[in-house]
Amino acid sequence: MADSREQDNTGLGVHQAARLEKLHKIEALGLDPWGQRFDERSFIRSVRELADQVKYRKEDGTLVELPDLEQLAAAGTPVDYKAWKGEQGPGEEIGPTVRVAGRILLLRSAGKLSFLNIRDWTGDIQILLAKGQVSDEDLDVIKLLDFGDLVGIDGRLGRTNTGELTVFATKLHFMTKTLEPPPEKHAGLQDPELRQRMRYVDLTYNPESLDRFTKRTKIIHSIRSTLAKHQFVEVEGPTLHTIAGGAAAKPFVTHHNALDMQLFLRIALELHLKRLLVGGIERVYEMGRVYRNEGISPKHNPEFTMIELYWAYANYETMMDLTQQIICEAIQATGQGYQLKWGDLDIDFTPPFQRRTYSDLFEEHTGLSFHDDAGIAKLAKKIGLQPDGKHPDVVKSEVFEEKVEDALIGPIFVIDYPASICPLTKRKTGKPEIAERFELFIHGMELANAYTELNDPILQEDLFRTQLDGMAEEDSMAKMDHDFVRALRHGMPPAGGLGIGIDRLIMLLTNAKSIRDVILFPLLRHES
Repeated sequence: MADSREQDNTGLGVHQAARLEKLHKIEALGLDPWGQRFDERSFIRSVRELADQVKYRKEDGTLVELPDLEQLAAAGTPVDYKAWKGEQGPGEEIGPTVRVAGRILLLRSAGKLSFLNIRDWTGDIQILLAKGQVSDEDLDVIKLLDFGDLVGIDGRLGRTNTGELTVFATKLHFMTKTLEPPPEKHAGLQDPELRQRMRYVDLTYNPESLDRFTKRTKIIHSIRSTLAKHQFVEVEGPTLHTIAGGAAAKPFVTHHNALDMQLFLRIALELHLKRLLVGGIERVYEMGRVYRNEGISPKHNPEFTMIELYWAYANYETMMDLTQQIICEAIQATGQGYQLKWGDLDIDFTPPFQRRTYSDLFEEHTGLSFHDDAGIAKLAKKIGLQPDGKHPDVVKSEVFEEKVEDALIGPIFVIDYPASICPLTKRKTGKPEIAERFELFIHGMELANAYTELNDPILQEDLFRTQLDGMAEEDSMAKMDHDFVRALRHGMPPAGGLGIGIDRLIMLLTNAKSIRDVILFPLLRHES
């Protein structure tokens, strides 16, 4: 089969054909259009930090410090750099030798000068290529450059007559030819679906997107660091489960051929981590993907990242303190203060976070007594819910979701839920109708869920049976996890457990209104 580069350009767009033609010309110059190893380069941010090493040397050898042009410009008193040099008398600018590489974002020529703006993952910088300063071969290569190409540059750091920090090139290294033109700014770079579908383009040309995903990495690193301070151990549990347990959610179903058995992609991390708690790993967590075969929305993606952790001899109050610490230290790790914007909303993460009981909030936002089951059922019907035949606490839960959650600005810990809707939670001492559980809400979005964990195997088995009662046999959740109950019978210490939606946390800390903006490759419909 002939190499595609030897075929004609029929069917290519005019811009793609032009780029392919330039590719052939680069090869004709004896250059590799896909680049080679490029050692000892510096990140552009590091190079920009060398600005104070750019100095003016007078004829008598005296070195003169340049004014801080960026600082003066920011203060509203910019300096005419060309005039400033003139005031120093005859001399020359000197600066450190640097090596950088990046993608071309801007390309323009003016007589014997060519200017590039290049970007790596730390920032942008201007490049000046002048006849007499680079080789004739480099001048030929300049004519073959396009927006989006990757280049390497050796040169001297200095400033142009306008004062712009610039690398004055002495050598151009061709790194990679791009055969696709960048998307049109407004139709492409700002289109949400295109940005999610072509994340590589989004990251390349939208610096705020790249910044968001690098912040994601910092946040995740911070969470692990916070847990390490408390001597937690990170583990990896199975992603294929024989029983879809640990949450009430519809799983993805698959089949293992060799064992001829049905399996589920995990919907939660809980039950295997608790087995490890029984086994003596007293502070344990996993951060990883879980999968739920449910709807897609700005707050939901079928696969998402969550962390679950279990702390022996702790309770849900310990988990509240830990949750607050995790979030506050993650904010610090991104270099932000506690006052954050989220779209047009404000969030004040200043600790301590508010704590309110489920029943108090219910009464405050519905105007009904928490024990008025008839009145609550009537309200449920009024707002379009179907309360008939349901346990009163289930009805309260549905009303709470409709009438209360959206009104919770937060951060607010909602504590002490009805025990009947919390089958994995320990009951409050002296108040068996109350479960020691909290959920953390911020602007109506649930961010974290935590319990004082139920470790009574007899009660746990009874609660499982109650939960499963009436469910269709084919329902994926209609399975008793006998091995988990058996594990509890071997003795799980009293413990606090916590789950945090990592993607939602990152949404809040990076000012993203959709979960798809903080997941590198969210699930999308087939491209038409």
